[in-house]
Amino acid sequence: AQQPGTPLSDQEYHQFFKFLQITIQASTACHLRELYGCKNSLVQRLDEYENHGVIPPGPICSELPGNPSFYNFCTFSLYRCIMKKYFLKV
Repeated sequence: AQQPGTPLSDQEYHQFFKFLQITIQASTACHLRELYGCKNSLVQRLDEYENHGVIPPGPICSELPGNPSFYNFCTFSLYRCIMKKYFLKV
């Protein structure tokens, strides 16, 4: 364990910035979704990429406690964006 207040190790910095980069990319995808909506071709390509080439039809069940369902993948993705739960899965 490192002493509080000391800099991160090289490996710790790598993990820290890797996490930040992924989070920034997820946040950017959310901004695109909020600006252009789910019918935008770029947003749809991102959704397809996330789901191995096919946007799943609804209803969508999530990993949230109690398995709340969403009308479709778009509403599920908007929920993730609003709640900043970028890595929540269906």
